[in-house]
Amino acid sequence: MSMAPTSLPRRAALQVLGAAGLAAALPAVARAQSADAWPSRPITYVVPFTPGGSTDVIGRLIAQKLAEALGQPVVVDNKPGAAGASYVAKAKADGYTLFGGTISTHAINASLYKNLPYDPVKDFEPISLVAFLPNVLIVDPNLGVRSVAELIALLKKDPAKRSFASSGAGTSTHLAGEMLGDMIGVKLTHIPYKGTPPAMLDVSSGQVTFMFDQITAALPLVQAGKLKLLAVTTSKRMALAPELPTMSEAGVPGFEMASWQAVYAPKNLPPAISQRLAAEITRILQQPEVRDKLTNQLGMEVVAGSPAQLAALMQKEIPRWGELVRKSGATAN
Repeated sequence: MSMAPTSLPRRAALQVLGAAGLAAALPAVARAQSADAWPSRPITYVVPFTPGGSTDVIGRLIAQKLAEALGQPVVVDNKPGAAGASYVAKAKADGYTLFGGTISTHAINASLYKNLPYDPVKDFEPISLVAFLPNVLIVDPNLGVRSVAELIALLKKDPAKRSFASSGAGTSTHLAGEMLGDMIGVKLTHIPYKGTPPAMLDVSSGQVTFMFDQITAALPLVQAGKLKLLAVTTSKRMALAPELPTMSEAGVPGFEMASWQAVYAPKNLPPAISQRLAAEITRILQQPEVRDKLTNQLGMEVVAGSPAQLAALMQKEIPRWGELVRKSGATAN
C-alpha cells in the first residue's frame, strides 16, 4: 500500500517549524539562564565625576553594600563627563555595568547639549532613585560678602570681573549659576571643572567668585574656614544647616532647585536582574547606618524608588529642565 503523498512533506514541515521555534526560544532561555547565574563575576559601577563629590560618595557606599549582598566585588570606576554615560550606554546589558546617574546626566543634559553622545531614555534602564540633594551657594570667606544680597550687589557692580564655577558643563551646579545670573539680570562667565573638589578649591582661593554645589563636599572646607555658605536652593531650609536661609528668603524669590541621584544600567537589562538590583538597593537605603550617613551627615533626602518611579520622574524632569535651559540660554559643547 502506498503512503499518502503529503506525509513526508508534513513531517519535514513540522521538523522545520520545531527547529524555528527552538531557535526563537534560545535567546529567551539564554537570558533566563544568565539572570539565574547572575552575578558570577565582579560588577563595575561607573561614576561620571571625579572622586570626592556627592555622586562618588553615594556610588562607593552603594557599591560596598551591593558587594556584601550579591557576593561579588562591585568596583567603582570614575569616568568624568559625558564619556562615562556614553560608555555605559554602549555596554552589554548583562548586569555587570551600573551607572551613578544624576539630574544632570539624565535630565538637564538632554536639552543642554546639542550633540549628546547618548540618549538618557533610550540607552538606559532605570533601576532606582537614591536621594535628593539641595544645592548651596558657596563663596570665599575673604570675598567680603555675608549674604546673598551682598553677593548680588558685588556681581552687579562689575560683572565682567566675576565668574562662577561648576562641577562640569551640564551639571545642576552649572545651570544654577546661569539661573542666578538670569534672575538678577547679570551675564556671568561660567568656568566648568572636572568634578567638585577642584572647583571648590578655586572658589576658596578667590580665583572664582562663587559656585553652587551639594553641601556634601563643601562641609569640610566650610568647617576649616575656607568656604562660606550663603543659602540653600530648595524651597525649605535643610536639617543639616537650619540657620542657612533659602534663596527665596535671601532675596531671590522663585529660585528653587534640587538635584537627584539614581542608579541605571544599559537598556534592555533582563527584568529579573533589574528587579533584584532595585530590591537590593532599596534594602541598602533602608539600613539605619546608610540613612544616617546620607541624611544626617551629608544632608541628603533618601528617596529609594522603583524603576517605574524613576522613569516617571525623568518624564517630568526632562521637559522641566529643558524649559529652564532655554530660558537661561545655557549651553554646553
